[in-house]
Amino acid sequence: MTELITDLVQEVVNIDDAADLEVLNSKIAVQDEMDIALLLESLPLEQRLNIWEAVPKHKRLEVLVEMRGDPRETLLDATADDELDELFSDIDAETLLELSDSLPNKLIDRAVAAMDKKQQQYFAGANQFTEEQIGHWGNRENLVLPLTAKVSDAKRFLRREVPNYTDCIYLVNRAGQFSEAVKLYKIHSTPEHTPLVDLAEDDISVIKASEDCTTAALSVQRSGYTSLPLVDDDFRFLGRVDIGAACELLNESYERQLMAGAGMDEDEDLFSPVRRSAKNRALWLGINLLTAFLASWFIGLFEATLQQVVALAVLMPVVASMGGIAGSQTLTLIIRGLALKQVNAANLKALLVKELKVGGLNGVIWALVIATVASIWFDSMTLGVVIGIAILVNICAAALAGVGVPVLLDKLKLDPALSGSVILTTVTDIVGFVAFLGLGAIFLI
Repeated sequence: MTELITDLVQEVVNIDDAADLEVLNSKIAVQDEMDIALLLESLPLEQRLNIWEAVPKHKRLEVLVEMRGDPRETLLDATADDELDELFSDIDAETLLELSDSLPNKLIDRAVAAMDKKQQQYFAGANQFTEEQIGHWGNRENLVLPLTAKVSDAKRFLRREVPNYTDCIYLVNRAGQFSEAVKLYKIHSTPEHTPLVDLAEDDISVIKASEDCTTAALSVQRSGYTSLPLVDDDFRFLGRVDIGAACELLNESYERQLMAGAGMDEDEDLFSPVRRSAKNRALWLGINLLTAFLASWFIGLFEATLQQVVALAVLMPVVASMGGIAGSQTLTLIIRGLALKQVNAANLKALLVKELKVGGLNGVIWALVIATVASIWFDSMTLGVVIGIAILVNICAAALAGVGVPVLLDKLKLDPALSGSVILTTVTDIVGFVAFLGLGAIFLI
């Protein structure tokens, strides 16, 4: 797929005449929706709009679903209202939920009004929950029977089309509450008079609709089932969370963490306008500038020391970078553990001790290496000892901050992936500089 997109982008860029454009349009028309979406996201805005016109109308809705938010909005903004009405005239609830964050309310209202009653109910039910809650993304296509049903009822039921990612029939009581789940393979080899409840699974878990999306997605991924029942706080059956949705939600979560580490939005367009991109990134550049000034202020406290021992200024980046790398390794590990719910109050102390031991061992090893290099380079054993101790102190401090910072941010309901790296870098810079320059002032002057 990567080679295909590369070739198509190259062809778009090198279009010379109408004949070339017609050939290219025919190639694009036969691609599947995911490839077309990736192609459109890979093109500058003007060329993207030109190629969008070549996308067959029956594929456009699914292409929009496959695209990220920002590039999708550029296409929607450039599309006339009457074309949008035509595009969304036969949309289902699931697709509208995927697109709703990119659509104006008036268009959403018109799309909902065009749905049948069942789809309208699905859409309204999903919107009772926020986008961070799994109830918003539940699958409403299910095989559901009453608790009193028999195998014969299930066999008649299965003559209909079975939804994707379906391995169970769900049984509900008269109040609509989830009761049991029956694997489909058991039904085919069981006498028809057998009550379905006799075939029920005893290890299936349920997902509360108010649960966090990532937590719920991980539950499905680890369950051994292709979907798990979705219930409200009163245990009423709402639908299910299938493995397809779970994988998509987890991929989005990991991408969000990756982009948040740089202070960016996972939906940002590769070719978004310069002013918009600059605005999105300016905040974290400003925050980083403040932390840099803070570190510089600490360095300024040792101005007299630096003037007398120039070697300290030469070696300062070594101290800062070693602490920063060591801290980022621990930070990444802890952020992943928090996302997977592996880090908690019960194991936090043991985890902290382990990371301090790792930091101490690496600190001793690299302190000896760097101390030896510095001693030979500047012909000063004392300087080697000073930087060796500073390296050890900073790597241990980095391990402590790498565990403590994300855990503290998580307790404060702040995203550790978004601000953890900035805080960690500030801590390791300040600790490293103060330890190195402070020891230098004591032993070298």
